[in-house]
Amino acid sequence: MNLSRRQLLAGASASAAATVLSHPRMAASETTLDSNPLPGVVRQWIGSSQVTALLDGYMEMPADLFSIPSSEAEELLVRAFKEDQPNLSPVNAFLLNLGEHLVLIDTGAANSFGPTLGKLPEALEAHGVSADQIDAVLVTHLHPDHIAGAIDDTGSAVFPNAELIVPETEFRYWHDDAAVAAAPDAFKPFFATARLAAKAYATRTTLISREAEVLPGLLSVPLPGHTPGHTGYIVTSGDDSLFIWADIIHNVTFQLTHPEWGPVFDVDPAQSARTRLRALDMAASDRLLVAGMHMPFPAMGHISAGAEGFYYMPAEWPYHR
Repeated sequence: MNLSRRQLLAGASASAAATVLSHPRMAASETTLDSNPLPGVVRQWIGSSQVTALLDGYMEMPADLFSIPSSEAEELLVRAFKEDQPNLSPVNAFLLNLGEHLVLIDTGAANSFGPTLGKLPEALEAHGVSADQIDAVLVTHLHPDHIAGAIDDTGSAVFPNAELIVPETEFRYWHDDAAVAAAPDAFKPFFATARLAAKAYATRTTLISREAEVLPGLLSVPLPGHTPGHTGYIVTSGDDSLFIWADIIHNVTFQLTHPEWGPVFDVDPAQSARTRLRALDMAASDRLLVAGMHMPFPAMGHISAGAEGFYYMPAEWPYHR
């Protein structure tokens, strides 16, 4: 006997109704739906080190922030089942427990981009970690959604015992008055936030070179273009590794298919595109586990190369040890 989809669903509905009616003692109860977001915290093991993805929140990043043909953008959004949704970009940070050190990579946006961000403190609290336990705050670059969470509303340090570790090229750029003068007006406030955060940690700041062993098992990887000192980090423990590639990708729907499409706030768009393609090629050819600050939370997975660009395969969760 052939059943149509409609007949099948109708039969299932009738069966479900009969099941409910056959249990007259089941009382209906009214519950209140909670619209408050839960803290975003997911742990992963890299060898004997633990990496925790922390969700600071999200921002809207519409297609017109990527100088791309609107018709092709619409086609990609339809393919990704996102044509009727706002184009959102998560903001993630990562907590590394390296055994002897507790390191936070990036700090979230605090209140710099509206109420949908600034949830990192709640995520840390849900993980059972307080701000004074952080040994080091390691930044990928000094855009507000990565550094503003390092200071409070008064400009004071949020992490009282942490060393601020910044790529030297990045630090110099955001303290260069000529760079401020050359920046579009919309981005000039970014310099103020970067300088305010740096000032709060002035007595405990370490500048690192382009490629450095920051701590045992933690290497910096220069990824210039998005900003001059934009940097990723590779966590290695035993046979496992994780490439935290910062802002290589802001939108998986657009940029995996078209790595040449960058956001308008790339400081050097041509260099950023070259760096993005190099990072994607490296992740795919070396079968690296990658993590990104704007990848879909919990933001870890693998990259593969295909006929129409690159593809993202999220990691399985949770991994227990």
